[in-house]
Amino acid sequence: MNWIQALLIAAVITLLVYLLRSRRSAQARAWVKVGYVVFVIAAVYAILRPDDTTVLANWLGVDRGSDLLGYALIIVFLFTTLSTYMRFKDLELKYAQLTRAVALGGARTPEDR
Repeated sequence: MNWIQALLIAAVITLLVYLLRSRRSAQARAWVKVGYVVFVIAAVYAILRPDDTTVLANWLGVDRGSDLLGYALIIVFLFTTLSTYMRFKDLELKYAQLTRAVALGGARTPEDR
């Protein structure tokens, strides 16, 4: 196993743990936004200077720059997918709580009928 592969696997596991532990805090949401901005800046740089991605990839032990970009995209995709899943689960819980509150608010006792 190449050291870059170990680093990428560690990054994926770290992102998973980060998402599962701190998904509700404002600081976690801020770091997600910062991560997206950094990714966009890196993507624009890679588009403007594609040869630099190959140089960086060779420096990291990956054969081609496109392989390195593929690895980065896999990590970003996993992060985005997990983040969206966690957000939907939170919304689902909020909707269930709201539904219970509305149902209990409109409930009548048997004597009221």
